[in-house]
Amino acid sequence: MMDIVMITEDQDAVAQYDKLNSGVCVLSIQDYLQRFWKQLDAAHELYSSISQALQEKESEGSEKEYAEHLPAEILEAGIKSGRYISGTLNVDKHRAQTEASIMTEGFSNKNTDVSLCVLVRGGKNRNRAVHGDLVAVELLPKREWRGKVTALTEGQGEEKSGEDDGSLPLPTGRVVGILQRNWRDYVVTFPVREGTQSQSRNSQRILTVPWDRRIPKIRISTQQVDALQDHRVVVRIDSWESTSLYPNGHTVRVLGRAGELETEVQTVLIENCIHVAPFSDAQLREMPVNSPEKPWRVDPVQAAERRDLRESHLVFSIDPQGCEDVDDTLSVRSFADGKLLELGVHIADVTHFVKEGSLTDLEACTRATTYYLADRRYDMLPAVLSADLCSLLGGVDRYAMSVLWELDAQTLAVNKVWYGRTLIRSSYQLHYELAQALLDGEPAEVPELAELGSEEKDAKLAELTQALEMLTHVARHLRAQRDRGGALELEGVEVRAQLDEEKNITALVPRQPLEVHETVAECMIYANHWVARKIQETFPHQALLRCHPPPRQEFFNQLVESARARGFSISTRTNKALADSLNQAVDPQDPLVNRLLRMMATHAMSQALYLSTGAQSQDQYYHYGLALDRYTHFTSPIRRYADIVVHRLLTAAIEMERGVGPCKALASNKELEETAQHINNKNRAAQRAQKLSTELFQCLFFKERDPETDERCVADAVIYSIRENGVLVFVPEYGVKGPVYMKSREGQVVAAGQDGSCEWQSGSVRRYTDHISTTSGCGTSTFRLFDHITVRISVHSTQCHADSLNLEIISNKPHRSTESQQPGSQGRCQLVQEVVRLAEEAHQQAQEKEAQRPKLSKEEREFRQSKTPNLYSLLEEVRELALMDLAMVPQVCATTA
Repeated sequence: MMDIVMITEDQDAVAQYDKLNSGVCVLSIQDYLQRFWKQLDAAHELYSSISQALQEKESEGSEKEYAEHLPAEILEAGIKSGRYISGTLNVDKHRAQTEASIMTEGFSNKNTDVSLCVLVRGGKNRNRAVHGDLVAVELLPKREWRGKVTALTEGQGEEKSGEDDGSLPLPTGRVVGILQRNWRDYVVTFPVREGTQSQSRNSQRILTVPWDRRIPKIRISTQQVDALQDHRVVVRIDSWESTSLYPNGHTVRVLGRAGELETEVQTVLIENCIHVAPFSDAQLREMPVNSPEKPWRVDPVQAAERRDLRESHLVFSIDPQGCEDVDDTLSVRSFADGKLLELGVHIADVTHFVKEGSLTDLEACTRATTYYLADRRYDMLPAVLSADLCSLLGGVDRYAMSVLWELDAQTLAVNKVWYGRTLIRSSYQLHYELAQALLDGEPAEVPELAELGSEEKDAKLAELTQALEMLTHVARHLRAQRDRGGALELEGVEVRAQLDEEKNITALVPRQPLEVHETVAECMIYANHWVARKIQETFPHQALLRCHPPPRQEFFNQLVESARARGFSISTRTNKALADSLNQAVDPQDPLVNRLLRMMATHAMSQALYLSTGAQSQDQYYHYGLALDRYTHFTSPIRRYADIVVHRLLTAAIEMERGVGPCKALASNKELEETAQHINNKNRAAQRAQKLSTELFQCLFFKERDPETDERCVADAVIYSIRENGVLVFVPEYGVKGPVYMKSREGQVVAAGQDGSCEWQSGSVRRYTDHISTTSGCGTSTFRLFDHITVRISVHSTQCHADSLNLEIISNKPHRSTESQQPGSQGRCQLVQEVVRLAEEAHQQAQEKEAQRPKLSKEEREFRQSKTPNLYSLLEEVRELALMDLAMVPQVCATTA
């Protein structure tokens, strides 16, 4: 019943059959495309005329603020034809009101003039789209294309004019439709009383300010305006009409008073879509029991099926001090008269305790990772596994998944590899500093040897030291192999929490590089690589790998320019060329130069991702940073769900090698790809939460200090990037990066005196490739890349958003404090401890004030709901019942009834 269109380039066929049969249309490709474009243009014009007519009929009180979104059919056709471009809206966090962009990578794009980034200027041009929405964009004429703003923004979120700072014009467009809303829960802060609008006697409509500056203000209705002043509240967007400047939403629950430590930590979690409720009773009932009354013991059946390494191998672990979830151990030994070596990596056998499809497995999959914050962590698995039965603690029997390599003692070439389940007993639980001291021959006390006699102690210490030296020798060889292939040694600002004997966090300290770090890392990389080979060869279309795509060359621009300013040449053609260039870019007078260059290289990298081998071609498996053709994650199943998936794949591969089919059908490629995408999303959220948590504690540490008098607020900083009105600096003592302005809002510039001290004066600023100069009545002051300057650190506080650190230059000379503090010294070692103490004091004061405020019921405090039964609480009860043992449900239901 439908007309048939036949497309052909045979002109004879067109002439012969075009008019032969009614209902059959024979066209050339050119004619077909011309008709298609005419129909699309006609549809677009029709829709525009209808929209215009509707706008003219709008009543006076409903005048539109935004153009209506185009229908889905027109958007879809326009994207296919190249008229529109699709991508995820990314609002600039520093210029949230004036600048956003979409990344077109991964979407259909037939417009050859369009790069991977399309700018979207101004709030109206974003047309009711929220950061994270999948949108369709129509390009503006080329004369209206603009460049990205390269100046520092004076205060985050400040509105700027649309003028750019001279950067190259980029494709610029406006949002014409929403392909997919990605609205989530947002944390907002209730404004002052004067910002409300009365709606009725009992309810008021007010504008709440989201914690995330990239999200517009949200209008909600509430009866609790007075009680919620200065509180952080979770809201959800419901709609955004074209007649309103702001979206409408409703409250979900109250977090607490803004500024309190617990409120701010929960805000970080919610803003990153992290939900970590306590493990349910039903999940905990799946766990094995290990108590003084009923200690856990090795199952004799398991002991018979596994390879027993308890007596034959010296197994030990090396982890950060105070580590509880020990998921990897090592062994190395020499045999066959010294002609062979055996290297062993032994990983906690989590899959023995966490069965696929169990409630614990589903929860672990949902969380996907353990979340590490500055002062706490949220485990992926219950504590009985993560800190006990799956943790490879010293002196106890544990189940493990092991990889054993037989190596030639001279060449360290691999003769054969063995994979399988084992039974181990770790002899030593070392921390990094202790292991390094043993390697360096320094006096060190090993806790496991403290009770032994002198002679036996010396013998065992010599045995352990020899094993560490042999392990280091093997790791150096493995690293050299990867270096020859182009492996990169990158640098990041890694700050970790330090624990005391009672597991309390006492400090946030920058990680100090030790060779033993590299030794352990190389062994883990080696195990991950060989397991990746095993599962990919056995399951070519159903293996979970971790790839690291090559970075885009334009992302290296800052690195190349900064290195050139210091006289170094950086080649980015390949990972090998980049690695060699970074190794040569060393300033003997300032080791921070090489560290900063490596940080810039790290910033330019693409993000490593999990993938299913059936969804990508084999050339996509390559790991750029590690220079390996295949790589996966196998060595941390306690804290990463990806490793649990890989353990199951490895077990299935071993069973197939033995001639026994997998005991359970493997996930399909589609299912595995969905799991990989979910884990990727959760990993990104965990990284963002960890970064925001560290920034939170840094701000809380400096917030209670007077920057004018406290010496800890003055520090040395290194310039690593030049902007239009200032510089970006790195403060190594605190691991802080941030902007330092050379020009203020009032037009004043920084002028340096003869002694190096800086003050604000009237003048001008000029930017160059490798330096920035200011001219004032005192003359010209120049600030170059990699110069050391002295900055004062203070906190910029706002009522509604997260606090941020403010860095102000006070001298153009390096800072020399009276006590030469090293990273992690007294000024930093008490950071978290002092922040927690101040938070407790503030909480007590808040409780005293709260006693004078209107009281809310439990339901009102938690859900922002009335006392009567409501849908939210009923659904919560249903969810809890779904996780309970089926045998208990009738009894609970009867009790509830």
